Amino acid sequence: MEYDIQLLTAENARLLERVKPEVFDNPIDVAQLHAFLEDARHIMFIAVVGDSVIGMASAVEYFHPDKQPQLWINEVGVAPPYRKNGIGRALVKALLDAAENRNCGFAWLGTDIDNHAAQACFGSIAEVEAAQQFLLYEWDLED
Repeated sequence: MEYDIQLLTAENARLLERVKPEVFDNPIDVAQLHAFLEDARHIMFIAVVGDSVIGMASAVEYFHPDKQPQLWINEVGVAPPYRKNGIGRALVKALLDAAENRNCGFAWLGTDIDNHAAQACFGSIAEVEAAQQFLLYEWDLED
């Protein structure tokens, strides 16, 4: 299968008008898209087949006073018919290359313990360290 991995920019953001189901959790919010694109610390790569987005991976470069910049990979999504073709791996690899170009010292992500497909994808990327378990605390701030 041939697909193209592209950095999402203001110039190609219209591609998000043609996203296959289950790439994103929710419909694209234009205001949020513009805010994302205007912040240089946010990165998204998209996988495109023809004129449709079939996958995406997003990340945030963040800073701390006592550490080198790091890249937190926030989300990876590939439309179901296109899964198990290396697209998720290619998207994550694009983010890792971007992190290196930004002189990040570290990149990381988390996934659910029962998300075996994600674990297979992330574990197959060269030089990945062994998976670690951690606790996640969430606060729902919308109520």
